[in-house]
Amino acid sequence: MRIVIDTNVIASAMFFGGKPRALLEMVVTKELEAYASEEIVVEYKETAEELQSRYPGKSLQLPLGIIIAAMKLIAPVSHVKVCRDPDDDKFIACAVDAKCLYIVSGDKDLLAVKHYQDVQIVTVAEFLEQYDRRA
Repeated sequence: MRIVIDTNVIASAMFFGGKPRALLEMVVTKELEAYASEEIVVEYKETAEELQSRYPGKSLQLPLGIIIAAMKLIAPVSHVKVCRDPDDDKFIACAVDAKCLYIVSGDKDLLAVKHYQDVQIVTVAEFLEQYDRRA
């Protein structure tokens, strides 16, 4: 199954574990196919650096390099303008271009969109519940 993962889920997986980490472990083990654009990866890196400087003693639950290496990078083609936070449109464009079924996010602006074309925008908990029902 193809998904796009929002930055807040990546940050939660890296620094705090829990369900976001479980989701990312499914990506690392290739149970799920996660897609990102270069612009998304830059945001992941900037956020990780900011959090590492904010929490210098916090050990990483899952290193960013491992997460990015498990993802498939695509060059964006679509220009989407649907999110109330325009910075989040890159996740929707990536999902559309990679033919993903889901964007997994904790971002209220993205979650407010709910779906765009064939892409559903869900929380980690919602995704894991839906994914589990498919198995």
